[in-house]
Amino acid sequence: MRRIATNISFLRKKKGLTQEQLAEELGITRSRIGSYEEGRSEPSIDILILISGYFQLPIDALVRHDLSLSKNKSFIDIGSQRVLFPIIMDGEEKDLIEVISAKASAGYLNGYSDPEFIEQLEKIRLPFLPSGKHRAFPIKGDSMLPLKDGSFVIARFLESIQELHEGKTYVLLTAQEGIVYKRVYRKDAESLLLHSDNKDYAPYTVKLEEVLELWEFSCSINMSDFEEKELKISHMLKVLKEMQEELENLS
Repeated sequence: MRRIATNISFLRKKKGLTQEQLAEELGITRSRIGSYEEGRSEPSIDILILISGYFQLPIDALVRHDLSLSKNKSFIDIGSQRVLFPIIMDGEEKDLIEVISAKASAGYLNGYSDPEFIEQLEKIRLPFLPSGKHRAFPIKGDSMLPLKDGSFVIARFLESIQELHEGKTYVLLTAQEGIVYKRVYRKDAESLLLHSDNKDYAPYTVKLEEVLELWEFSCSINMSDFEEKELKISHMLKVLKEMQEELENLS
């Protein structure tokens, strides 16, 4: 199918990869990539899954839609739906990460699906991150110590709740609270249990239908110095022990 061929070529070039580099990322030969892009052969469902996972796009988008017709960098329009585009590039074809500043976070709940709002955000480059769409979110308060108020979490966008791993930390955009950063557990088929690493804050439940976006923690940037007591081994061990006890109580 010609559309698959053009989409693979478009995505590869958009990410600044050669055929050989993409083949290495997918664990297949360069000649197979060339064959797909030239339309001489079609990828199997297993290869489509690999490509879909690598570029963080639905298989439906790869097979049925001409991705090169996307009019902006942040989203691809698929029918009546707008899908987050996983690759943002600067003029040198390098990955860029949008930064949600403290000021911008106030409008993120209303603007997260608005391409114009996203395009106006400041951007940074962190070349060491894994593949996928990343965004930087501000941390407010002390509920997720040792991360402090004013720090940033760099997180990777997840297409589906099925990608969630119990006990890992995530940035969630919820209809009620806006941006929150918590340790997440599945409570049941319809809701999540959100835990703070600071035990002074009680866990609470959020319905899956209220979760508008889910981003998996990749790294953090601390914007303030630690106090002397926070750098002592005894303090660190105390924090780790409290976390361990909490996890044991959940198991």
